[in-house]
Amino acid sequence: MKKTDYAELLALAGSLIGGVPHFVANLANLSALLYDTLDEINWAGFYLAEGDKLVLGPFQGKPACIEISRGRGVCGTAAALDATQLVPDVHAFPGHIACDCASNSEIVVPLHAQGRVVGVLDIDSPVKERFSEEDKAGLEALCALIERELF
Repeated sequence: MKKTDYAELLALAGSLIGGVPHFVANLANLSALLYDTLDEINWAGFYLAEGDKLVLGPFQGKPACIEISRGRGVCGTAAALDATQLVPDVHAFPGHIACDCASNSEIVVPLHAQGRVVGVLDIDSPVKERFSEEDKAGLEALCALIERELF
């Protein structure tokens, strides 16, 4: 597996969305950038908060669950706890929602606006233990960029 250059990824992401006022298009481009840049992943995208649920937003990968309740699965847990979830083995995660049976590990990072969780970045991999603390820090930095530019 090749190591991700998160400084380069942040620079590319910033150039894609900086000054562009189209929210959905920006998230679509970011999901495509992540899917193309990150090694050994099979899904990259966003879920956006609507009431007590997360609703599927722009993504790359196989079709996915459309609604996820807060507190349910990895995405719902990240939203409910307002904390990044780095899951080395999704099959060991209580209440995991299997949208793609090929997924074996996952990372989900909350997105914020006005002090509340307004969505999550969700990335899945067919490789167990795919995501590291370095990935966590890099993706949290990406989400901070998204928050500054889009929310």
